[in-house]
Amino acid sequence: MSDRKMLIVVDPQIDFISGSLPVPGAAEAMNQLADYVKANGDDYALMVVTNDWHPYDHCSFAPNGGPWPVHCVQNSEGAATYWPLLEALYQSETETLFLQKGDLRHREEYSIVQNTGAREFFENTLDNSLLADADCQYQHVDVCGIAGDVCVLNTLRDLLPIVGADRLRVLTRFAPSLDGGKALQAFIDENGIATL
Repeated sequence: MSDRKMLIVVDPQIDFISGSLPVPGAAEAMNQLADYVKANGDDYALMVVTNDWHPYDHCSFAPNGGPWPVHCVQNSEGAATYWPLLEALYQSETETLFLQKGDLRHREEYSIVQNTGAREFFENTLDNSLLADADCQYQHVDVCGIAGDVCVLNTLRDLLPIVGADRLRVLTRFAPSLDGGKALQAFIDENGIATL
């Protein structure tokens, strides 16, 4: 059986790069990820991009008592996918699936798996125990995106029981963090997850 892979890119959005909630090193990391996708995108069976998609009055925003500045408001410029990466994704022969999270005013979803519809997709797509057809199984699930210590970390936590540590891999050079990568690396080390 060939090595069937999925790439998950978490929240590569303008507000996390040059907008209201910038992560140090995000522009450089996403430019490098765009180059990686141009060189390797066709090696994946599916690429998934997650997006924060918040209503204007989302509970996570500081004006509403939350911990974050207003960011990734639905249909705003800040919610858009970073253009160099978007262009690379569209130039690939591999299908790219865009999934949205945090789209309910009263609910925070740091992980795409916390979104009910998306969770069903990942369980039905990635849980090998549910897949009768071996050709449909993903041998590797590569994860990266912004921010490594928040949404990427939470996505990994939620994927771990579905995928298993042996199939998860983190592209750490494409996962800039607010904390310099400490929390993400600690989680990777604790769970024996491979990095690329």
